[in-house]
Amino acid sequence: MAQQSPFRPVDDEARQRARALLAGATHGALGVRDPASGDPVVSRIAVALDPDDTPMTLISELSPHTEALRAAPRASLLLGEPGGRGDPLTHPRITLAVDAAFVPRGTETHSALRMHWLARRPKSKLYIDFADFHLVRLHPRAALLNGGFGKAFELAPEDLLAKSPR
Repeated sequence: MAQQSPFRPVDDEARQRARALLAGATHGALGVRDPASGDPVVSRIAVALDPDDTPMTLISELSPHTEALRAAPRASLLLGEPGGRGDPLTHPRITLAVDAAFVPRGTETHSALRMHWLARRPKSKLYIDFADFHLVRLHPRAALLNGGFGKAFELAPEDLLAKSPR
């Protein structure tokens, strides 16, 4: 007997929920592999969407996940906070499979993303220009949306874009 997939067909409601989780996220859990041991490591990071709806972060060279992303840019990003009441596992969340891309300093892209980040996180002005801090774009390859009990979806990168062609 064939096992039934736990994932529902992607619809506009799932896309909207996924986009809302991305747009509303201020922090997330970044999963990487430690380059020395190969062990999985999870870190809490600040996040925001760039103007193209791509998640981005600002990370320090002192953070272990920075070295891990340089060694292997494939990572995962979990977004979505449990609500104030009820079972935390019933609240919507999304896990993104991402490719990390460090934004080179001194480029127009870096300048634009720096201003964009500071507009959303003004306190970062204290350290964003330190030499050991880097803007990193987290380009989604795929996503798993858990919209609550019985509401699981496998999403493509284009499903996450507010300016989606659909």
